[in-house]
Amino acid sequence: MEIRTATNPRDFKSYDSQRIAEEFLIDGLFQPDICRLVYSHIDRIIVGGIMPVAGPVALAAADALRADYFLERRELGVINIGGPGRIVVDGTEYVLAPREALYAGRGSREVSFASLDPAVPAKFYLNSAPAHRVYPTEKIGAGRARKVVLGSAAEANRRTINQYLHPDVLPTCQLVMGLTALETGSVWNTMPCHTHDRRMEVYLYLDIPENAVVFHFMGEPGETRHIVVRNEQAVISPSWSIHSGVGTASYSFIWGMVGENQTFTDMDNVPMASLR
Repeated sequence: MEIRTATNPRDFKSYDSQRIAEEFLIDGLFQPDICRLVYSHIDRIIVGGIMPVAGPVALAAADALRADYFLERRELGVINIGGPGRIVVDGTEYVLAPREALYAGRGSREVSFASLDPAVPAKFYLNSAPAHRVYPTEKIGAGRARKVVLGSAAEANRRTINQYLHPDVLPTCQLVMGLTALETGSVWNTMPCHTHDRRMEVYLYLDIPENAVVFHFMGEPGETRHIVVRNEQAVISPSWSIHSGVGTASYSFIWGMVGENQTFTDMDNVPMASLR
């Protein structure tokens, strides 16, 4: 498990491109038979990826957690972005097709991940947050996700937001997750942009073509910076930072939020005229 510490926005202004990537960009999430985890001190979120090939991969508690098992004091959200896969939680099996999700509640002791076809391995994307109470483990199929269509072709931001872990879908302690897919010809996400001091957020970018990139914008509205992001890379966004992007082609991204509340619309909108 890699540890990332929190960053002061005043210090952030002096970072060059390499330092910004070192602090906020997460690469190499999906490696065969490896549980790749990044523990951020920003709201104690854990971001991870598991791609089982040779056999099942267990979710174990790293020493940094000082826990007997990973979900002793945590909850977990998983979205499968690869081939069909299987998650076993305390002996109960959940089969996840591509773009399906699972919520595992606090107190789940044994969690393992496997691919149904090693030739087309599953890719399980994980977000985990501290949890104060127990909620039941549930699968969220693509049809169960709450869908919200926003944007327009004229603004190049026509997109569908699929809300998986969301209060209108199922109860969680603080973790909220979903997947946003941009329509062909649309390349902007979260613009006009916003911040939300009550929550931090992580984006996992996916469906980016091989020769395309996304320019992810972050920083305080009057001191913006960018990170060049490629397929299946994630970006940590502190609560004081905007989180927006534009691609050289259409793409999708998974968003995960933890913090003070679960109100998806609780945003501090940033006027376009104030961006620098």
